[in-house]
Amino acid sequence: MDVSTSSLVSNPLVAAAIAATALSSLLVLWFLIKKPPLNTATKLRLFAGMFVLPTAAALAGNLVGFQVTTQRSFCAGCHVMEPYTDDSADAASTSLASRHARNGWFGKENCYTCHADYEMFGTVLTKASGMSHVYYYYFTDWGRMPKDEFLKAVKISKPYTNRPCMQCHSTTTPGFAEVRDHKSALESVRTNEIGCASKGCHGPAHPFSKIAKGEDLNPPRMDGPVDLTPPPEPEDGGVSASPTDGGAP
Repeated sequence: MDVSTSSLVSNPLVAAAIAATALSSLLVLWFLIKKPPLNTATKLRLFAGMFVLPTAAALAGNLVGFQVTTQRSFCAGCHVMEPYTDDSADAASTSLASRHARNGWFGKENCYTCHADYEMFGTVLTKASGMSHVYYYYFTDWGRMPKDEFLKAVKISKPYTNRPCMQCHSTTTPGFAEVRDHKSALESVRTNEIGCASKGCHGPAHPFSKIAKGEDLNPPRMDGPVDLTPPPEPEDGGVSASPTDGGAP
């Protein structure tokens, strides 16, 4: 896992966790060595050393850990994910994941940004869902699979909707509607009838996905059945969402 040691050392949360741990240890050692009378002042010091400071250190440490898990290098900690992270970090790649990684708003956190759940308890749900990956990697064949075998066997745990895409691409800005494919497929995009990351639009996100290989072109989605084929030509002479009519890349 390529997590910079210097970036961790310079993190104020790391400094806070170390300081709280050190102070807690000193207070406990002071009590054990000095054996002062158990008066109110001593009890307050013990309360700080055995509860307040350890709690602060744990909270700061957990926040640092969470920050680390949002980095692409953390995802690459499992060898079977290296093809995805390597492609994402490849400046010459034209995949959707790589193009987002080159965007300053995403950068080295592009995996988390695109796969996070953005509902009320999204952060917690995203991390809880990630624990399933830990289970599969260490308690099933994932951890022992060669990469090429894994790429053939793995399937996304649940259908990928347009909701994460619409956190940035709201579909309500004038620039979005100026693209004729967007305009003709607007409602289908908002209702997940057409996937932003589908093969006929901006996808596939990864060059190893089943859609990229021509498989599972019509996967079910959480919000109902979906047909990823372009909608028929409008009767009023409008422009269809066909990927061959010069629409958005």
